[in-house]
Amino acid sequence: MPMIFSTPSLLPKPSCPYKTFSACPAVGTFLPQKKYILHCCSSHNLIDDGAQTGYMFQCEERSKRRLVLFALVSSGLFPTSSSYAKTKGKNPYDEKRLLEQNRRIQKDNNAPEDFPNFVREGFQVKVVASDNYITRDSGLIYRDFEVGQGDCPKDGQQVTFHYIGYNESGRRIDSTYIQGSPAKIRLGTKALVPGFEEGIRDMRPGGKRRIIIPPELGPPVGPSTFFSSKQFEVFDVELLGIQECQRRTIVGFYSDVVCN
Repeated sequence: MPMIFSTPSLLPKPSCPYKTFSACPAVGTFLPQKKYILHCCSSHNLIDDGAQTGYMFQCEERSKRRLVLFALVSSGLFPTSSSYAKTKGKNPYDEKRLLEQNRRIQKDNNAPEDFPNFVREGFQVKVVASDNYITRDSGLIYRDFEVGQGDCPKDGQQVTFHYIGYNESGRRIDSTYIQGSPAKIRLGTKALVPGFEEGIRDMRPGGKRRIIIPPELGPPVGPSTFFSSKQFEVFDVELLGIQECQRRTIVGFYSDVVCN
């Protein structure tokens, strides 16, 4: 093992020969130090030559130890630990295995026909869907099973619709069919998940659509919400009707919205 030494001749000499003391050279200041170690000299004149020699010897010895430690660290004998992350390339075999795993889980959960598959590896998610699906610039993915007839809903209007919600595993998480009554929401009031409102906004009454909502267009997550992680959400939506809404004032100080 190579040894690294320092000689006293490399150390700076005091500016005043044994009359006053200055601070010791601070080599390797990344090491923890105490105040009394840095103050090797005193501002008072020294009378005793033995005390002078003792102070200078202590100053030089400590400086040499710091210089040796500094050189050892710089030479790599004590390498500093750096944080790093291994970047694992995508393995086609792993992607195929995850795809098959997702398909098996969806089959066990009785996912509907032509349900999209999700290949998830950590926070990386790949959506695998048939050519019947359309992807928008916003990231929203949808497929129309029935287009419907009439005009599309506008802000301020109330939409009445049925829906079934699924997660990436194809498991049903909510359904208005099971609840026994459709949902009614006014558009433009931020009462819907952004991706859901975008997906239903250009539907027509009688239309049926499957909407795949990416996490960035999905609901907020956290302890105070129903959703605990950022995942894709899938909704089968059936738009039943569109109603016009009007605001009415009662007794001069109370108002509400009535939709017909």
